[in-house]
Amino acid sequence: MNETNLLKVESFELDHTKVKAPFVRRCSVYKGDKGDVVTKFDIRFTQPNVSEMQSDGIHTLEHLLATYLRGDDEDFAARIIDISPMGCRTGFYMTIWGEWEPSFIAAKITSALKLVITAKEIPAENEIQCGNFRLHSLELAKRYASQVLDAGLTEFKTDDNR
Repeated sequence: MNETNLLKVESFELDHTKVKAPFVRRCSVYKGDKGDVVTKFDIRFTQPNVSEMQSDGIHTLEHLLATYLRGDDEDFAARIIDISPMGCRTGFYMTIWGEWEPSFIAAKITSALKLVITAKEIPAENEIQCGNFRLHSLELAKRYASQVLDAGLTEFKTDDNR
């Protein structure tokens, strides 16, 4: 298939030279045929093309965020579809039912990161619940969380203010 004939990929449309991490960006709002709404967020921890998170640290953050974001707010927890590391290892994508403001998601992520820095163990760090249970670093996860908390997680808006 010719590259000009490919469907557009939203994340490839973002000019990564114009962003300042850390930030939360609403990537897309998808509306289904039956009225369902799903929102996808870009939660950027490190500056693209400048730094990246190591696999063991980002993997541990994935486990901790998946757990802490579902914490004590059952309504919000039930709406989370997924939070997954980006292949470039600069952050996460979060997919959630409904339409949400980036500032609300930033507050939820900030609260979860505060729990990360006090974590004593990694949820589901075993061969039954994790597909690569040896690839973890609580120390790195805490370092990445602290860096984001120190810098402050802000909302990034694209040119069209999605």
